[in-house]
Amino acid sequence: MARNKARNIGIDAKPPKDTCNDKLCPWHGTLSARGKILDGTVASTRAQKTAIVEKRYYHYLTKYQRYERRHNRISAYNPECVAAKEGDVVRMAECRPLSKTKAFVVIEVVKRKSD
Repeated sequence: MARNKARNIGIDAKPPKDTCNDKLCPWHGTLSARGKILDGTVASTRAQKTAIVEKRYYHYLTKYQRYERRHNRISAYNPECVAAKEGDVVRMAECRPLSKTKAFVVIEVVKRKSD
């Protein structure tokens, strides 16, 4: 069965223009995205079908009454139809564990890196 139309995943995000036959794609496969929705910048796409997304945030230190910069690096599944590249700002959603470190899937590219 060829999937040419993106299904409704229940999240306010734009479906990708490309199609794929990946069963782990939330738009064209059977993977359900639920739980947390995070934004971040893609730091690496060297691993196959994986994007390392860096999420930057501030943490308040009460002792010094100041903020410090922190970041998390989250492994996320990168479907072929989304195809996020390094430097892109992406939105990812929580899903079931796909591997030892992957429990998120990239659902849309919010802003492409300007070349």
